Amino acid sequence: MSSDKSSEKKVGPGRALIGDFAPKLVELNDEVLFGDVWERPELSKRDRSLMTISALVALYRIEQLPAHIQRGLDNGLSQNEIIEAITHLAFYAGWPCAWSAIQIAKKIFEKTA
Repeated sequence: MSSDKSSEKKVGPGRALIGDFAPKLVELNDEVLFGDVWERPELSKRDRSLMTISALVALYRIEQLPAHIQRGLDNGLSQNEIIEAITHLAFYAGWPCAWSAIQIAKKIFEKTA
């Protein structure tokens, strides 16, 4: 008898935060976004992190930025690469977006130092 991995529920941060409140959203987050999309071999996790950080900065989605900056570091991005990406985005996404993002990045880097 083979085990059905789709029925296994991982307890991640999303599930711990809102699993009882919005179980379907957590299921999509864990199983589709992080279980499938982030695991596709066509792009490295490092590249996916750089793209995600860039999108969050450009769209001013700063509430999710700290977790993805940390994930980017964990996926092999350097602090200098993240700083450079944010600096580059200042001219495409806007100065306030970059200024807010760089302050968030600084706090994350200080915690990991």
